[in-house]
Amino acid sequence: MARFDLTDEEWAIVTPLLPGAEGKKNGRPRLDDRKVLNGIFFVLRTGVPWRDLPERYGPYTTVYNRFNRWAKAGIWIGVFEALAAGSPESLEFVDSSIIRAHQHAAGRKKGGPDHAIGRSRGGLSTKINALVDSRGLPVRIVPSPGQASDKAAVPLLFDGRRAGDVVADRGYDARAILELVAALGGTAHIPTCSDRRVQRSVDRELYRKRNLVERFFCKLKHFRRVATRYEKLAANYLAAVLLAATRLWMRFESMT
Repeated sequence: MARFDLTDEEWAIVTPLLPGAEGKKNGRPRLDDRKVLNGIFFVLRTGVPWRDLPERYGPYTTVYNRFNRWAKAGIWIGVFEALAAGSPESLEFVDSSIIRAHQHAAGRKKGGPDHAIGRSRGGLSTKINALVDSRGLPVRIVPSPGQASDKAAVPLLFDGRRAGDVVADRGYDARAILELVAALGGTAHIPTCSDRRVQRSVDRELYRKRNLVERFFCKLKHFRRVATRYEKLAANYLAAVLLAATRLWMRFESMT
């Protein structure tokens, strides 16, 4: 087994979440899903171009085409959400991280969709907004342009969910967010900005646990194709991020 390949335990976790066999095309059976997934994770983890995928994973065109096709079909989103559905809602952390966009990802047509790429202080970038549970595992991930406000992603992170105790830094200090969390049955633990007339205090021990979301981003960026955005389409980059997050879930589940 190669270094970044799925273990038998991880494969057993993800197998039921994959679509059934698509049958034969042009008289040929499709390449084994496990081999394809191993090839995809090799690319995500090492950051190599698809063309440089080692031959042991099969034709790079087959591996990329399945990654791309299943990204468009929402398969990778469904796999991630199926694993994240087992997360408790008692304690959650919200934060974001800026990802630099490679020049190959920034060549969209003029006047077309922005594909979650914007221009921030560091240049062209994408922002990953994440909701993480009390075990440091991702529950919801939303991409946005690099210059977008962190606050704007919060309604999307909680869309269709109930809220528990939600912890975030003062960058999320806004009445709309406090009211949203309260409406979802939760309590927001967010310190106020220094210029506010009325200051809110947050339990120090609870606030220290924010390192869980920071450690999540650190683990996520071990996947080099996530740490730098090479994908031009927002759907493909989101698929790459969710697959990396899915691998974190598989590792956790395989050890419990």
